[in-house]
Amino acid sequence: MPTLYVARSQSFEKWAAEVGLTKHVLKVGVAEGDPAEAVEALNAQSYAGSNDWKVLKKRAAEDIEESAIIERLARRENMVDPKYYPRLRGATGIYKIKLANVQNQLLVHEALDGAPTKVTKIRPAEMADYLLKNALE
Repeated sequence: MPTLYVARSQSFEKWAAEVGLTKHVLKVGVAEGDPAEAVEALNAQSYAGSNDWKVLKKRAAEDIEESAIIERLARRENMVDPKYYPRLRGATGIYKIKLANVQNQLLVHEALDGAPTKVTKIRPAEMADYLLKNALE
């Protein structure tokens, strides 16, 4: 059964911030079986020039392909185009996250649940949840 995962690399985030992308970049992918093995493979091949990828969140998904996920997420968030950055060398599924979008979604969910709404600092796990929700919708 395929598993949808979101991975993070601190060295890639640092590089992305230095070149003017944003420091909020995450990799979304689909793995057959355990996503930790897929992330180990990413690290072994130095995916996007980094070898410290770690799984942030994962969610089981039925009959899902990575190309469909990339297409769905491209409607909401900007995927980093590997043609513009030689370091990426064809790497796909890396997204620039706009914190305002994540914050808006959190506030709407809190308001609908009847919880008091307050603006908090967005953490990487919340960004990963945001990507997973939008990828599966």
